[in-house]
Amino acid sequence: MQRERIALVLTNGTPGTITTVCGWVRSKREAKNFAFLVLGDGSTQDTLQVIVDVDTQPFSQLAQCNTGAAISVRGVLRESPGKGQKVELLAQELTVFGGADPETYPLQKKGHTLEFLREIGHLRPRSNTFGAVFRVRNTLAYAVHEFFQNRGFIWAHTPIITANDCEGAGELFTVTNFDLNALPKDDKGQVDYRKDFFGKRTHLTVSGQLEGEFMAMAMGSIYTFGPTFRAENSNTTRHLAEFWMIEPEMAFADLADDAQLAEEFLRAMCAAVVKHCPQELEFLEKQYKTITVAEIAKLAESPFTRITYTDAVAELSRAKQKFEFPVSWGLDLQSEHERYLTDTVYKGPVIVTDYPEQIKAFYMRMNDDGKTVAAMDVLAPRIGEIIGGSQREERLPLLEQRMAAMNIPTADLQWYLDLRRFGSAPHAGFGLGFERLVQYLTGMGNIRDVIACPRAPQLVAF
Repeated sequence: MQRERIALVLTNGTPGTITTVCGWVRSKREAKNFAFLVLGDGSTQDTLQVIVDVDTQPFSQLAQCNTGAAISVRGVLRESPGKGQKVELLAQELTVFGGADPETYPLQKKGHTLEFLREIGHLRPRSNTFGAVFRVRNTLAYAVHEFFQNRGFIWAHTPIITANDCEGAGELFTVTNFDLNALPKDDKGQVDYRKDFFGKRTHLTVSGQLEGEFMAMAMGSIYTFGPTFRAENSNTTRHLAEFWMIEPEMAFADLADDAQLAEEFLRAMCAAVVKHCPQELEFLEKQYKTITVAEIAKLAESPFTRITYTDAVAELSRAKQKFEFPVSWGLDLQSEHERYLTDTVYKGPVIVTDYPEQIKAFYMRMNDDGKTVAAMDVLAPRIGEIIGGSQREERLPLLEQRMAAMNIPTADLQWYLDLRRFGSAPHAGFGLGFERLVQYLTGMGNIRDVIACPRAPQLVAF
């Protein structure tokens, strides 16, 4: 079906030319001799006004053109006398593909709450808010690939089904082919996963990092961008059970390289949405009054402050502000601490490095002081941590010691240890939850509002 997207019509359309557009009716207003249809097709935040004259074929179709109806309109473009768009479409032919009953169609011209829109998740992308959010998400997804591809990184597709628990949290979704009503048991009364499809217990992945490491140790620089899963029973505005992760991994790189890449990446994402989604950002700023376009543009240009965890704790200990959670060397920083550093002390993004080894994962490289590891968190204004990364431990004896100290079995990770036996090299990487990034740059208050089909405890609608 030949058609022009409304985004192109509004930017490049020339008065006097004939064009065909398709979309969904946003509203209809009728007069005695003509009618106005407002049409959107998802390609832009803006809509196209369609004029239907009483003496034309389209006028006879108006009864079916209620809000929500899917239609095609062929007509001639003309200059629009109204403000907000340079052209409008004078209809000559109109086809209704699918009508919408005005009595039951839930999306009307009036405003709707986000809570209500979550109840009709299959229709909410047609609203102005979610149209804006998902176009921003699309722009960011494209920008992710563009950023890494332009720097010579290779996109690695790490597995969704894995036997590894990268984070060691134990909050995993089990993958099984068993009949759950007749589970085979071993002589200890435990489920015998040797008889399962893969011959061992497997899970949905929480991270592609470990597999990304062996790809980086062959390809040099790689990145992953795919779905990950956590069975964490956290029913909050910042948690999802299914989400997308971006995880670059670089061979022949240290923590400083990792921090520099993370800074360049976050700044590039901000620049991309400011450049390609100004209308969406302006709409979301006006509608929800959270993050502003000016803030995002500033973040795209701002240098990131770098401090150590030890310095961060010292700064927090001097604070006159009272915190809900205690501040002490050896304790992890909480969101309130991170926001104090970014919003009050340094007034911009901060990279905190060299955390105590007992609060970080087994694979992070031990520093020479024997107390801290070469880890980093990137803190963004208003939200705190948005990126976490580290230099990986490339020294086999030290990695084995760390795993033993943390009671991590090595039997199923011999392949991971092999990377330290055969051609080991310094390497580093980080992880960024894509939905957290989208949530931050759109200003949406609930992470469930930045993914088309949110998955959370007791929530799987379709």
